[in-house]
Amino acid sequence: MLLRTAVLAVFFVLAVLAILPVFLLCAVFGRREPLLAYARGAARAARAILGLPVRVTGSEFLAGPAPRVYMANHVSFLDGPLLFIVIPEGLRVILKKSLFRIPIVGAVMTYVGFVPVDRRGAQGGRAAIERASALMRAAGLSFLIFPEGTRSRDGKLQSFKRGGFFLALSAGAPIIPVSIRGAFRLMPRGRWIPRRGSVEIIFHPPVETAGAKPADMGGLMDAVRRAVASGLEGELHD
Repeated sequence: MLLRTAVLAVFFVLAVLAILPVFLLCAVFGRREPLLAYARGAARAARAILGLPVRVTGSEFLAGPAPRVYMANHVSFLDGPLLFIVIPEGLRVILKKSLFRIPIVGAVMTYVGFVPVDRRGAQGGRAAIERASALMRAAGLSFLIFPEGTRSRDGKLQSFKRGGFFLALSAGAPIIPVSIRGAFRLMPRGRWIPRRGSVEIIFHPPVETAGAKPADMGGLMDAVRRAVASGLEGELHD
């Protein structure tokens, strides 16, 4: 455990330092995809260091035109990086504002189109959704949303918040429900280095939003939550 922690810490520092010249070149030439490819490669290397095999089910639902909104249960720090690895398109994420204060990393995330959200008030959430919606419409970007809003403390699926659904409706984008199994056992809230073990990621059929109106919000939320929950049956008892 101590060796893995030390190796991962050294790798993180080197990866952040190495991305700086890539970032500067991309900024000069107005490119963003090389940064996303670099980040995806770094995440794969970190997963290998930690010994975290990932099994993907339902990868056929990843095919199709962007933009899309991916909605997953949230139980661990592992969730975002693992989804970033397995989803092939240039995925963007709405993240808490404090993460954008990390030197170099925060600037890179802002440049490629990640969106900060201030969770201290409803206005911050609305501003983040409006920014993400504009990027989806203008650049065809897909976004990852954790509709529970924060990591579950007990691994169980929490109630969903409406923000991500407003985003999907605003962009007219289908929602891809995602179930993440195993991550809670490996790295629950409060743990900084994951245990060894495997994670399963299940993609479900898209929930279409084309033609849907705000009045349809409740039905959309129920449909997505049922899909996510269907992949978690027995999760805490396996």
